[in-house]
Amino acid sequence: MIGEAEALLRRAREVGPIGRYQLEAALQSAHLFRRSTGTPNWEAVLQLYDALFDLTVSPIVAVNRALVVAELRGPRAGLESLERIADERLTEYQPYWAARAELLSKTDQLAEARHAYEVAIGLERDPAVRRFLQDRQRAV
Repeated sequence: MIGEAEALLRRAREVGPIGRYQLEAALQSAHLFRRSTGTPNWEAVLQLYDALFDLTVSPIVAVNRALVVAELRGPRAGLESLERIADERLTEYQPYWAARAELLSKTDQLAEARHAYEVAIGLERDPAVRRFLQDRQRAV
């Protein structure tokens, strides 16, 4: 199935202009490549997120992009990316707060990280995800 999906992705690239769904599929392919080979390809992933953001201007894409920036340039750079996109649309978006908490903890801003985890936990309805976030918060 993976081979078939990769072939379809290559075919879509040849047929016409690249759109949102091709970029999303290419991101999944890039993540799969990294996971299956153990070879980091964060630059390629960043380029795909940049292209997807240019197309969608989605704050959700921007959060994911900030995490890739953190992988490439460190947690402080990732936090700076998050701070540039922080707006009202993200105040109720649990992954934004979880990402912020993780990056804050990696920069030793522990009180702020615990607070960000608290907000993320408060926004999450899934009990398993809440437990995961609570465990991460306790580890800070």
